[in-house]
Order: sequence, then structure tokens, then C-alpha cells
Amino acid sequence: MVHDELEEVKRIAREAGAILLKHYTRSTSVEWKAPGDPVTVADHEASEYIVRELSRIFPEDGILSEELPDTSRRLSKSRVWMVDPMDGTREFIAHRDEFAVMIGLAVDGVPSLGVVYQPATDKLYSSRDGAGTFLDHQGRHDRLRVSSESVASRLTIAVSRSHSSSRIERICNTMGIHQSIQTGSVGLKVGLIVEGKAHLYIQAGNQTQLWDTCGPEAILREAGGRMSDIRGKPLLYTGSELRNAHGVIASNGTIHDRASKVTQSVVFG
Repeated sequence: MVHDELEEVKRIAREAGAILLKHYTRSTSVEWKAPGDPVTVADHEASEYIVRELSRIFPEDGILSEELPDTSRRLSKSRVWMVDPMDGTREFIAHRDEFAVMIGLAVDGVPSLGVVYQPATDKLYSSRDGAGTFLDHQGRHDRLRVSSESVASRLTIAVSRSHSSSRIERICNTMGIHQSIQTGSVGLKVGLIVEGKAHLYIQAGNQTQLWDTCGPEAILREAGGRMSDIRGKPLLYTGSELRNAHGVIASNGTIHDRASKVTQSVVFG
């Protein structure tokens, strides 16, 4: 066991972020894994670096990375690193700073450590089980807690800049939420919640995958928030299924059950 694995993972995330920034400052070629799902050489280089470092430091652990084929090896491991080398590739391509390196550790299927690093602003969110959530930014190291706000008129939802949704509009109207903040990465949306700038994020479909939520869920939980599928059930980080098939709700906890109930009514009728 590494003496301080969180510090090692923070270092890895920062180095991967430097790789992304190297490409961010110049034009980079774009490929398409599927319609609406771009990937760049920056994604691949950051993934290779992160996986190489994690494999070197934690050779007995499993690894799942968005940019590498999944294998059955991780299914036999109690500790599995889940890596999104660049969440928010569309924003990166558009030269918006809303992209992040995300690394999470699931232990027996439970997110236990998380790092979300926004290279363009040098903001780094991190947590480990039982030790709280912290933000490193501009020389400060601040512990974060979610807002306890529950009054609808004072709630703010974090929404996607690249994926507008009529479902989310209906959920907000039903809940009486009229304020929103747009940003790219799932991890940065969760960052808004743990900083108390937003209170809710909902992905009502199956567009997120395990590497999108593992690190952010660890960070959110340690800050007092909650993440689940839209039915209120825990997200599953074991097994071969990579997608969060029943959507995602991330919240400050206080409004979680209400958001789940409304989301179900909108999705299922």
C-alpha cells in the first residue's frame, strides 16, 4: 500500500492535466467513437499516462479507463480505479475550459477515493473515505460541504452545456427550480454542488458510464451530498455493465428524494 495514495493520484491527475493543456493551446485532430462522442489525441495521451502510473504504483488493482478496452481482469479485483482522462471533450474541442481529469477508486464496488482536476483553472477537488472533500485552488486547501438549501425558489441545478434536455426542463418546472448553471464535465457539475454553488444535477438517461461518476460520487458523498440512479438506488460499480443504465441524480442530499420522485414521474409517466 502506498503511504498516501490520494497524494499520488492528485499528482497523476495534475500531470495528465498538463498533457491536456499542451494540446489545448493548439489545434488537435478529432475522431468520433460514435455519433456525438468525440475523442482526441489528448484523451489518448492522458489515458496512457494515467493507466501507466496507476499500474506502476498499484500493480494489484484493477483499472477501467474510458479510452481502453475493458477486460475481465478488474472483475476479480476488490479495488478498481475508474478513469476518465478527459471528461468534457466537446468543451475542450470548442476551447471552453469546462473539461476535467477524473480518477476514482471503487473498493468492493463503493467509491472510496476521488479526484476531479480542471486543468484550465487549476482547480482540484479530492476526497478519500472518511477524510472529507477538499478543493485545492490558488494556493488554498479548503474543506467543502454541500449547501443544506431545500427551498425550491433558492435552488440551482447544474446542467450540461452540450446536451440540452426537455426532460430536465420539465423536472425543474415541476420542482419549481428556475436557476441553472451550465458547465461541461460531470465532475465539474458535482464540483458546483460541493462548493454550494448548485444543489442538483440530473442525467435522466443512460448517457453516463462508470468512469463519469466514480470519482465525483466519492467527492460528493464526503462533502455531505448524495448520488444515486433516478430510482434512488445506489450506482453499481461491479459487474461488466459500464453504463449507468438508470440515469444519475447528484444532489446536496436534502432534496434528493424529492428530485428522485419527480424525475421518475417525468421519465416513466
